[in-house]
Amino acid sequence: MSSRRKARILAFQTLFSKDFNNISVEDLIRFDWMDEERLNNYDDETITFAKLLIIGTLENLEDIDSAIKKQLKSWDFNRIVKVELAILRISVYSIFYQKDIPTAVTINEAIDIAKDYGSDEAYRFINGVLDGIRKARNL
Repeated sequence: MSSRRKARILAFQTLFSKDFNNISVEDLIRFDWMDEERLNNYDDETITFAKLLIIGTLENLEDIDSAIKKQLKSWDFNRIVKVELAILRISVYSIFYQKDIPTAVTINEAIDIAKDYGSDEAYRFINGVLDGIRKARNL
């Protein structure tokens, strides 16, 4: 598994944990919620990229959530499963602000993570939302 995939998973897990624990960004990016043995399995490059995704997503959360809401047809934002929401948030951040990463790569990564961590149909939902955002931004 690539370093960036590991970082995306770590970032999504961190944002997921934030939804249940109101902790500061500083505490989040120290990864205190994770046991030390597991944290030691990540190299510096992975940790750095994960921190970039976490901080960038949280700093732009209002714009990110707005973009997600615009794609929801007959669906309430508050009903999105927290796992799927965390995956969507880091992916929308990447689409909006990481211009060096092709949108197709971001969407494919999100789909793969959703298949591993989400419900059976999560990847379809995530693909639909992200593809809608891609089309709306003409990417």
